[in-house]
Amino acid sequence: MDKTPKNCRVEDALSILVGKWKPIILLHLLQEGTKRFSELKRSLPGITQKMLTKQLRELEDEDIVDRVVYPQVPPKVEYAITEYGRSLEPILEAMHEWGTKHTLRKKEKQDQKSS
Repeated sequence: MDKTPKNCRVEDALSILVGKWKPIILLHLLQEGTKRFSELKRSLPGITQKMLTKQLRELEDEDIVDRVVYPQVPPKVEYAITEYGRSLEPILEAMHEWGTKHTLRKKEKQDQKSS
């Protein structure tokens, strides 16, 4: 595999995951399964309806999230992670582990400075 900067695809991967909400949306769907829009909205305090819609559409466009609309009144819309989207789970887990270690490292450095 050619990982030279010229052929690097990290930017491609990040373009799908970057954003305050996308990783959290994905973690909810990975851990909790299929969710209705309103359930996702309640799970993400602080996100606007417009932002949630935008993030879900972007994930849907990348085949990471599947959207199912049921023909009923009022309309019922559900979101689920696709099989392809599940391939992001180890990446998100690694990012979580690294973030945890990084946060602890920063705290230790800050504690050393204040001692």
